[in-house]
Amino acid sequence: MKSNYYPQALLSKKIWNNSIVFLLLFFFAFAKGNAQILEPVKWTSKIEKKSGNNFVLIFDGVIEKDWHLYSQFTPDGGPLPLEISFKNQKGNYNLVGKAKEGKTRTAFNDVFGVNETFFEGKAHIEQEITITNPSVKAIDIEFDFQVCKEVCINLNKKFSIAIPASFKMNADAAATAIVKADEVVVDPVDALAVDTTKNSVGTKALETTKDNIDVDSSTSDTSAPAPQRSLWSIFFIAFLSGFAALLTPCVFPMIPMTVSFFTKQSKSRAKGIRNAIIYGISIIVIYVALGWLVTWIFGADALNALSTDVWFNLIFFVILVVFATSFLGAFEIMLPNSWANKADQQADRGGLIGILFMALALAIVSFSCTGPIVGTLLVEAASNGGIAPVIGMFGFSLALALPFMLFAMFPGWLNSLPKSGGWLNTVKVVLGFLELALAFKFLSNADLVLQLHFLEREVFIAIWIAIFGALTLYLFGKITLPHDSPLAHISVGRLYLGLLTLVFTVYLIPGLWGAPLKLISAFPPPPQYSESPFGVGGSSNSGLGSDKGLPDGAELGPHGIMVFHDYEDGVAFAKSINKPIMLDFTGYACVNCRKMENNVWSDERILPILKNDVVLISLYVDDKRELPAEEQYVAATGDKIITVGDKWTDFMISKYKTNTQPLYIITDLEGKNLNTSKPTISYVGADEYLKWLKEGISKFK
Repeated sequence: MKSNYYPQALLSKKIWNNSIVFLLLFFFAFAKGNAQILEPVKWTSKIEKKSGNNFVLIFDGVIEKDWHLYSQFTPDGGPLPLEISFKNQKGNYNLVGKAKEGKTRTAFNDVFGVNETFFEGKAHIEQEITITNPSVKAIDIEFDFQVCKEVCINLNKKFSIAIPASFKMNADAAATAIVKADEVVVDPVDALAVDTTKNSVGTKALETTKDNIDVDSSTSDTSAPAPQRSLWSIFFIAFLSGFAALLTPCVFPMIPMTVSFFTKQSKSRAKGIRNAIIYGISIIVIYVALGWLVTWIFGADALNALSTDVWFNLIFFVILVVFATSFLGAFEIMLPNSWANKADQQADRGGLIGILFMALALAIVSFSCTGPIVGTLLVEAASNGGIAPVIGMFGFSLALALPFMLFAMFPGWLNSLPKSGGWLNTVKVVLGFLELALAFKFLSNADLVLQLHFLEREVFIAIWIAIFGALTLYLFGKITLPHDSPLAHISVGRLYLGLLTLVFTVYLIPGLWGAPLKLISAFPPPPQYSESPFGVGGSSNSGLGSDKGLPDGAELGPHGIMVFHDYEDGVAFAKSINKPIMLDFTGYACVNCRKMENNVWSDERILPILKNDVVLISLYVDDKRELPAEEQYVAATGDKIITVGDKWTDFMISKYKTNTQPLYIITDLEGKNLNTSKPTISYVGADEYLKWLKEGISKFK
């Protein structure tokens, strides 16, 4: 060490060693206090000129190993999607379509029973824009997203992408640019312009209500991704749907008529078989072309986004109710007769073209029975993106076409077909009940997104019990509908179907009291979206051994634990009964929080402690309720604290130097940590959690 930097008189060996020790301790203390702030995604951005006044904004994110960042297009009922907000769009530029994404992966998550789409390793996003204001200097964008591994983190990233002076714009073109129909609504709070390589740790509440799901990478095999299994599943369901459509009064009577036409009008049996096979292939071509057309017009990403849109779900709910009402016999829905007449005229031309138009005529005439099924299949397949609509239409049309081909090859089989009659209407009515039940899934999607709590889990299950209960009565002949034939007795097949429906109806009933109903887990709202943790008729005591009502600000949480969702209310109650506080930083969309609650809190050693020995305060960092204007503020990180979730996130980061969920802390009545070995704990097993819990409580005075 040079003496001109440190005077020798001050550099005794003891002082020097003590200084080093002090500096090292200071350094490690500082590092420990800040190392928990997790930023698993590092973003960069740039702008490229495409043509004229059109530019492409490009965002690249590098994602740390084993973390997942969820796509904009992840299906409803699953994780929180990436949300992109364009802050200074109005009057400056228009969006050209929706933001496009690079490679993503789709996998099934068995916690919530849905597929989820996410980025691994890296994320690539592009958004084309048209500049309408030549004087605009920068494009301000904000990403709201959530990433998960063993913990889930809400993150917010702001970009201010400068437009280089070298990108000269056409002022006339800008002045006449047309506002696109898909223009994003502008947030009333403009984003702050910051360096595009700087991540913001604070969060802004996401404008969505989907549940975030963490995929366990140990069970996700990248060499054999889940989409293939999903496509097989779509094909199988579509095939069964096609078979169901085949048994409707619109299609079934056409089998003997059409096959007889081919066999009698053809000069030889071989030619009749050939024509019937071509007819079947034509049916497949028509429906597969429909799948391709839908995918081509809207695009896989747009279909995916559409399937999770509030208005789309509401509209499709209404459509399905109308179709179900038609199936039940209130009225008939048909395409214009002129379409069928024109198709019939073309069918008279003969040859391959004539056979193709015969197949088209079948599709048009049978629309009143097949339309709702086809529409439902397209919507469900759309949520998977890619070629799923095509696969769905192929499976449906294959089931529809096979009988025409097989009966043409073996015309003797026609004698074994049951005669057309009232049983065909029964099939149609059963499909009507199923369509009505499915309609409420779409209404539930909209309710979940808006968090209106009109169609909570118990209400949804009650509706399904009523629908399938009525179907059971119908199958047993206790209910008749307008087009039913007189029923002297019920067939054995109808009896078995009625018994199966009765069993399913009885199976649904415990769901009102909190049963998981794993057979239909993908349909009703998740268990936490319910009137109470115990469903209808659940316990109302406080969980503290008192038969009095719950204190102000408290409610029943998981497993009947009394919980507060406001810090001040919880602390006040803890002081009144002199018990330690357990802070639970959680999220509505945090799957590992649910896993801890379901698997650890339910442990028979832990649950009594949480009910009786602590006051639980659960603070939701993704609570999107806006704070009163006078309570909104700017945090030390520079982020605007607008929502309740923002407030608890800022509290967690500023006090505990982390942004992870779940996060648990045991404190005394003054907010001081009671645990010394591990001041905070996150996603752990029951044994470790129990040990930590007992240590903290034992130090409460």
